[in-house]
Amino acid sequence: MQLSKENDTTGAAWRAAPERSNMAMLRIMTWISLRLGRPAGRVVLHLITAYFLLFAPDSRGASRDYLARVLGRRVRVSDLYRHIFTFAATIHDRVYLLNNRFDMFDIEVSGDRMVTDLLADGRGLFLIGAHMGSFEVMRALGRQHAGLDVAMAMFEGNARKVNQMLNAISPMAQQDVIALGQVDSMLKISACLDRGTAVGMLADRRFGGDVMRTMPFLGGQADLPLGPFRMAAVLRRPVVFMTGLYMGGSRYRIHFEPLADFSKLQAGERQQAIQQAMERYVGLLEKHCRQTPYNWFNFFRFWHADSAAASAGKAGE
Repeated sequence: MQLSKENDTTGAAWRAAPERSNMAMLRIMTWISLRLGRPAGRVVLHLITAYFLLFAPDSRGASRDYLARVLGRRVRVSDLYRHIFTFAATIHDRVYLLNNRFDMFDIEVSGDRMVTDLLADGRGLFLIGAHMGSFEVMRALGRQHAGLDVAMAMFEGNARKVNQMLNAISPMAQQDVIALGQVDSMLKISACLDRGTAVGMLADRRFGGDVMRTMPFLGGQADLPLGPFRMAAVLRRPVVFMTGLYMGGSRYRIHFEPLADFSKLQAGERQQAIQQAMERYVGLLEKHCRQTPYNWFNFFRFWHADSAAASAGKAGE
């Protein structure tokens, strides 16, 4: 495996490009959802999807690269459309989930007993996922079930933007976000864990100014952040993989799967344990990408240039 530091330009793109599109779409969907309702809003989703498909060439190209890898065939326009529409649908549903409208959704959960068992000792745990499906549906699960409190840790700038939007949609949701990159971020996360809270992080995108580790992923080489796994190892907590997959209509499927247990690390074992955790993370992410390929929402250049070119060549065969 290989360690790398992203240059400033690439790092800024990782942080800014996806979040700009996410926040812009969230503002549009909030207005539509609160004024027109879900059925009418989902009709408008098709117009928004068409707009992004036509006028976001960089995101369209990134989607094509990813879908070629995960589908293993030539990517059709209908595939690109479905990918963007799935992203838009999860953002649209976020408004209702934040307002505790669980009755509108059919949510299937697997692995929740494991999570409650791990939380029983009162030391909390880390939930590590990706920009896949809806994290909000998992936080909704926490609010619906007593004893399953979930806080989200994210990069400081994004946390501020998300907090502003969450406050506009549902003021009570603001307290669920912990900003990373501050002097007391680790102390706040540790305090949450000590209260028995599950702390969620997404590990498929740059973690502030973190060191990246190059990992094989979907037939190419991609950089993933060490930060989430290193934090879990330093704080010596168990880690569970999480994903809330959108299955169409009003259906979601939440998966919790064991990822690593850093609570019993011995001296000198940390680096190996982190490496093993990252390898398992990549394996689980690949599995869910292949099973529900339209649920992974990284609409920007992700793989190293040589492996991206190889994927483009394969897609054209």
